This record gives sequence, C-alpha cells and structure tokens, in this order.
Amino acid sequence: MTSRMPTWVGLRRVSLNAGSWLLDYRYAAIGQVRAALSRTRPDDFATGDQAPVLILPGIYESWHFMRPLIDVLHEAGHPVHVVTLLQSNRRPIIESARIVAEHLRRQDLRGVVIVAHSKGGLIGKYLMTQLDPDARVARMVAVSTPFSGSRYARYMPTPSLRDFGAKHPALLALAADERMNGSVVSIYGRFDPHIPEGSFLPGAENVLIDTGGHFRIMSHPETQRQVLAAVGSVPR
Repeated sequence: MTSRMPTWVGLRRVSLNAGSWLLDYRYAAIGQVRAALSRTRPDDFATGDQAPVLILPGIYESWHFMRPLIDVLHEAGHPVHVVTLLQSNRRPIIESARIVAEHLRRQDLRGVVIVAHSKGGLIGKYLMTQLDPDARVARMVAVSTPFSGSRYARYMPTPSLRDFGAKHPALLALAADERMNGSVVSIYGRFDPHIPEGSFLPGAENVLIDTGGHFRIMSHPETQRQVLAAVGSVPR
C-alpha cells in the first residue's frame, strides 16, 4: 500500500494542475472581454491620500485586465496610475521601461509603489535598476513574474513571447542584477501553467499563495491582502 502512495499523490497533483490550467484560461478569457468592454478611465482611480501606485500589466494585457487589484487598492485610499501608452504591452521590456520612466517624470510621481503582473514585473525591475536615478519608485509588488524566464517560451509563435526564454540575453542580464531585489515583493501561486520555473526572486520578499494559475491569482483574496499590506507599508 505504501509503495503506491507516491503514484496517487502524483496523480492528484497532475489533476489539480490540469484544473488550474482550465480555470486560468477561463479567467483570462473573461478578463480580456471585460477589459475590452470597460468604459472606466484612468482618472477614475487617480485620487487618494495613501502611497501612489503605478500599474504595469503583463503582455497582451491592458491596464483594465488588472482591475481586481486596482479596485482594492483604490478603495484603500491609494491613487492608482496607469501608463496608457503601453497599450497591450507588446513592446520589448527595455522600450516599455523607458515609456514608464518618462511617465513618472512627466507626472512628477514620487514614492511610487509599482504593482505589476507577469511581464510588468520585468519592466518594473529594469526601470528600478537602470532608469530611476531620482529613486521615484519605492517598492515593487510583482505577481506571477517570470524573473527566471520560462522553458515554454521557445515554443511560442511570436518574438514578443519568445523573449521570455530563460537564456534570452536581456533576461539573463536582468536576473544577474540583484541590486534592487530587496525592494521587491514577489507573489506567486503553487502552480503556474506559464512559468514552471516559478517566480522566486533571490533577496526579495517571496510570498507563496495556495492557489494555481497565472492570471486568476490576481483575484485571490490572499493575493489582494498581501498586495495591500506591501503597498500600505510604504509611507506617503
């Protein structure tokens, strides 16, 4: 009996992970439709007396896709800012980071906490290490960010997705630069169908959420609690 236990445990894990795949894609599909139909404007979230937040979505995501986090942050009193020029965030990481840096300067935002999803965390890290000489960014909270890349990237049909390969030069350079890792909170689930390597970042505050998925983790109550706690710990 005991010799069969690992097999059953393994089958159960595979079943849970397969369910996470399905639920995650369902969540993403619904989220994209809602984002496309949304009539909310960036100015609707730009008020508040707590630490300012800058939203950086993942690839193929508009800022609307992160509404589950935007809503709870704004309700807690944080002015939430978005970079509309990113559009669906298909540009290379460095180019996108330059757009974000210019937005910070143009709006004269300081003491900012970046809240990012997936690729947004890579953009945020490059910004913090290379393009923030005035230290406008105080901290970053990254959800499901492929800091070490993804082994699946090599099979992707577009260059913008293949850029997430673990051996891509830009990603290797970003991973090697650990200067700002201590200012990052990395939040991730027990299983991510897009990032089998996980989102652990050396030197950062790493938070494991007991859920699966790359997208739907943003709506998980514990994720939202951890994001609020991390953002709220930065003084105005």
